Amino acid sequence: MNKFLIVVAGGKGLRMGGELPKQFMIIGDKPLLMHTLQQFYTIQPDIRITLVLPKDHITYWNTLCKKYRFDIPCSIIEGGNTRFQSVKNALNSISETEGVVAIHDGVRPFPAPQVIKNAFSTALKTGSAIPVLPLTDSIRFILPKGSKVADRSSYRIVQTPQTFNLALLKQAYSQPYDELFTDDASVVEALGKEITLIDGNRENIKITHPSDLLWAETYLKRQ
Repeated sequence: MNKFLIVVAGGKGLRMGGELPKQFMIIGDKPLLMHTLQQFYTIQPDIRITLVLPKDHITYWNTLCKKYRFDIPCSIIEGGNTRFQSVKNALNSISETEGVVAIHDGVRPFPAPQVIKNAFSTALKTGSAIPVLPLTDSIRFILPKGSKVADRSSYRIVQTPQTFNLALLKQAYSQPYDELFTDDASVVEALGKEITLIDGNRENIKITHPSDLLWAETYLKRQ
């Protein structure tokens, strides 16, 4: 089976503060994005990786790879104006039509090994695998006037890697862009396809705020 990974790292990290995009911030002994790629490569060494970066970040990434002697093989693709276009650019660079492809956020460095393995095996069987977590906090539904309590057991937090049959995902991304396409699952779902959910892991957070970076540092030290 052909295994592909598309890592989308197009964020500018504005919520993190400062000018350095969050995917390039150092945690432990190297930039955050390198931890993400290393995690997949360690679990699936036969995987073919495509890294999607903004055009003006590519040279800086190459400089970081030399500085940190980071030599995990991956193809670099220029991203688009939206996440949808960035993933589409990466899919268009894959000439094969058969296999399984995972799409992952570059700033989620801690997907559990079992989640990665389960995502690929489940997508091979069902066509899709989306890691999710149950909500632990109470939630409320916002109304035009006021709000009301919602049943949290009916909702899930969605993570990545979102993993699919390659031909199916290519078909999905041939659709015109829609603002409701917030992730890859929503793009595939627009074809009328059912999505398979799998268990995610709590550590697989998306590094977004400065407090997340501090948590990531602490988590790494405990490994």
